[in-house]
Amino acid sequence: MNETPPADAPETWVPTGADYATNRRFSDFPISEETLRGITERGYKFATPVQAATLESALTGRDMLVRAKTGTGKTAAFAVPVIDRAPADGQGAYCVILAPTRELAQQIGEEVAELAKYRPCNVAVLVGGMAMGPQEDELAKKPSIIVGTPGRILDHLRRRNLSLASAEVAVLDEADEMLSMGFFEDVTNILDATKANRQVLLFSATISTDTQRIVQRYLKDPEQVTLSTDADQVSGIEHILYETRADTHRVRSLLFLLDIEDPSSAIIFCNTREDTATVATFLDRQGLDVQLISGELSQARRTQVMAAVKAGEVRFLVSTDVASRGIDISDLSHVINYSLPFDPPVYMHRVGRTGRIGKTGKAISLVGGTDLATRRQLESVFKIKFDVKLLPEPEVAIAQRVERQAAQIKSAMSTMVFEAYLPTVRALIARTDGEVLLAAALRAFFQWDRQRRARMSESLDTVGDLVEARNQKEERRRSERRDGPGGGAGGRPGGRSERGAERRDRPAAPRRSGPVAADRDLDALLLSNQPADDDRGPKPAAAADDRDGDARKKRRRRRKTNGDVGGAGPSEAADPGLDDLDALLS
Repeated sequence: MNETPPADAPETWVPTGADYATNRRFSDFPISEETLRGITERGYKFATPVQAATLESALTGRDMLVRAKTGTGKTAAFAVPVIDRAPADGQGAYCVILAPTRELAQQIGEEVAELAKYRPCNVAVLVGGMAMGPQEDELAKKPSIIVGTPGRILDHLRRRNLSLASAEVAVLDEADEMLSMGFFEDVTNILDATKANRQVLLFSATISTDTQRIVQRYLKDPEQVTLSTDADQVSGIEHILYETRADTHRVRSLLFLLDIEDPSSAIIFCNTREDTATVATFLDRQGLDVQLISGELSQARRTQVMAAVKAGEVRFLVSTDVASRGIDISDLSHVINYSLPFDPPVYMHRVGRTGRIGKTGKAISLVGGTDLATRRQLESVFKIKFDVKLLPEPEVAIAQRVERQAAQIKSAMSTMVFEAYLPTVRALIARTDGEVLLAAALRAFFQWDRQRRARMSESLDTVGDLVEARNQKEERRRSERRDGPGGGAGGRPGGRSERGAERRDRPAAPRRSGPVAADRDLDALLLSNQPADDDRGPKPAAAADDRDGDARKKRRRRRKTNGDVGGAGPSEAADPGLDDLDALLS
C-alpha cells in the first residue's frame, strides 16, 4: 500500500518510514502506459521498498521468493508485473493467484481490477461460500487473471470450468499461512495444472517446512528478497499490557479497558471462535458499535462487514487471526488482544494491523494465566517493551461506562418523545423496586438502540446473524436426533420407534452452562465475581475458523476415505460446544 502525497507536496516529496518509502517513482520502471495510468489513479506515485526490490525481476519472468511485513505494498508488487504482461482476455488463464482466505482473495481481486482498469485483461475471483453459477459465467469469458482460494479453484478445475494449462504465472500470497492451514496438497495440485515452465512468485512472512518444500519443488533459481517481516518490531506502535485480575472475568476486563482507553477504531483479536462470539455478543449487549468476522456467517455477510470496516463504519471488529489475513485498514488506531496468541510471532502479525504506512498506533493486550509464556518470549526474543498498566477499579470503570451510556442515550433523544415519561421516572425513583424497574427499562433501551443502529447500517448485525445461524444449526441437530438422518427413526423414512417417541416426550434436559459464565445471561457478567477464564487452562486454537469451506469438506471426505475418523485432523479444528454460547445468549 502506498501513501498518497499531499496536493501541495514538492516534486521531491516521498512517504516517510523505511518500510514504506523509496524515491523511485513507478514511472521509472519499464511499465506500459496503460498499467501506469491505473497505478496513478490509485494514488500511487512512489514505490515502496518491496515493490522497488521486486518489480524489475518479476517483469523479466524470474521466479521470486519474497519476505516482507504486512502492509508494505506486497499486493501491488506482484499484481503490477502480472497485469503488465497479461494478454487480452479470451486466450485462457495467464496467471493464477492463490490466497489463504476468502477475504484476502477478494481484496486482491479488487486491487488487481483497479490497477488493470486500462489493460485488456480482467480478473475472476473464485472463493468458497459463494454460488458457483456466477463464477462459472465469469470463467466462460476466459479472463486472463484468476484469483481465489485453493479449495474453490480446485473445484472449478475438477468441474472443467477452468483450465490452467496456459497459465504462465502462479502467485502464492501469504504462502506460510496457506500451507499451515492444510492446503499443501491443493496448492501443489493447482501448480501442477499450470505450464511446466511457469513463473512462480511466492510471498511469505516466514519460511516453514512446507513452504520450503514448495520452493524446492517449483521455484527455479529464485531471486530472494528479504525485507523487514512481521516478526520484526513494528515502529510507531505503543505496546500496552493490562494484567487481568483473578476476581474479574476477562470479558468484563475488556469492557473496562475499552471504557478507559476509548479507541476510535480497533480490531479485537481472539484465539478461538467461541471467544470471538462471546466478546462480540457481550460488547454488543453493552451498546458498543461492534461487528465480528466468523466462519459461521455467510460469505455475503462477511463481505459486507469487511466493506463496512474499510469504509470506517465499524468501530470495533472482533476477529480471529485467520480472518485478519483479509483486513487492510490504513487508519486503524488500536489492536487489542483479548488473549495473547499461543505462537508469539502471531502477535507481531496482529499488531502490524495498526501503525501502517509510517503511522502510529497502539497494541493493547489483556494478559494473565496461560498468556505469561507468550509474554516472556515477546519480551526476551522480540524485545517488546510493554507499558504495564493496571485495570481500573470497578467503580472507576463503571463511572466511565455511565458517561458513555449517558452520551448514547442523549444521542438517541432526538429520535423520540420522552417528556411525558418524566413523572413516571420520578415516581419510580421513589419506589422500593424503582432501581430494578429502571434497570429493566435501560436494558430495553439498549436493545432497541442496537436494533435501530442495525437498521441504519443496512441491517448489518453480525451478532444477531451468529445467534440465528447457531439456532438453525441446533434445530437441525435436534431434528436429526429426533427423526434420524433419513427422515424417520433409525434412518427409516417416516418411521417412528417407541424409544424415539419416549425420548421426545421426556422433559428437555437443561442446557449446559458454558465455561465462561454460570449465569443464563451475558449481562450477569457485569455483576458476577467469577474467576477469570485464563486460570482454567489452555484453550484449543481455532485453526480452522475461516478457511475455505469447500477445502474443509474435501479434506473431511479424504480423511473418511482413508479411514481417519478418529476426530479432527491437524487442519480441522473441532466444532466448539454450541450449548456453551447458547447459555450465554439466552
